[in-house]
Amino acid sequence: MTENHAVTGAHEVGERYEVIVVGGGAAGLSAALVLGRARRRTLVVDAGEPRNAPAAHMQGFLSRDGMSPTEFLAVGREEIARYGVDLVRDRAVDAAVRDGGFTVTLAGGRTAHARQLVVATGLKDELPPVEGLAERFGRDVLHCPYCHGWEVRDRAFGVLATSTASVHQALIVTQWSKDVTFFLHTVAERELSDEDLRRLAAAGVRVVPGEVAGLVVEDDRLTGVRLADGAAHDRETLFVAPRPVPRTELLRDLGAEMTDTPFGVYPVVDGQGRTSVPGLWAAGNASGFAEQVINAASRGYRAGAAINGELLMADLDASAAAVRV
Repeated sequence: MTENHAVTGAHEVGERYEVIVVGGGAAGLSAALVLGRARRRTLVVDAGEPRNAPAAHMQGFLSRDGMSPTEFLAVGREEIARYGVDLVRDRAVDAAVRDGGFTVTLAGGRTAHARQLVVATGLKDELPPVEGLAERFGRDVLHCPYCHGWEVRDRAFGVLATSTASVHQALIVTQWSKDVTFFLHTVAERELSDEDLRRLAAAGVRVVPGEVAGLVVEDDRLTGVRLADGAAHDRETLFVAPRPVPRTELLRDLGAEMTDTPFGVYPVVDGQGRTSVPGLWAAGNASGFAEQVINAASRGYRAGAAINGELLMADLDASAAAVRV
């Protein structure tokens, strides 16, 4: 397997592949693994920007619970190499429908062509502009209790509101701690519904109005949340819902039908990841917001299997048509 800033040696970038996978995370590597095992000549383009890079561990992936994301991806790259899949460390900056397939241009200036294209570029998390938040994200500033709740169970939790939808997060995290404070931040208390307030009270969640100005950190650990008025509240873990920004530029540029959701604009896909553009697929967080690592891997697997089937039937139909002639 080639792993540098261009595919070199016998597999020049301009050479044709059967499938190009853009994105080397769980979804992209899973698709590539299925395709490689199906003896499909496959290229993975990996910019090296996984969404879960800030996290030291990933949880909830059966048989890989507690594994570091870095190690997980390294093992995945080793696995696809066994089946002849090429991997290039570069960024796909453009893609075009051409010659019955797709031509992908890389940041390094090279191009590659394939009959089918999988976009598994994921998304990035955009955090609120609160001092200290980004520096501690993935450590004691967290967003997913299913990913990290067990590890911080029974600590003093804070939840930073980014919208009224954050009420749901404040309620969910009470499964892991009964000491939860909900910081309204830029949300006015009058914006919460009566049902929200009743549920928060029933769950024992304290509601604190006022904008959050920053975090209190001592000995490299979170110890509190500081409000703009100077008041500080002791907290050991802070949950926040970042704004998801899908990396779906390639899909939009290729003309895929997109749909606007509360969590960003995503392509319209079927159960296997087919978009509205023939031969173009989306997997993982490029296809939807709620794809944890195990879900993303499943999405990639389904796309890979479906792509192999489509390529096989297309080739058989072409052969059958030639025989009839």
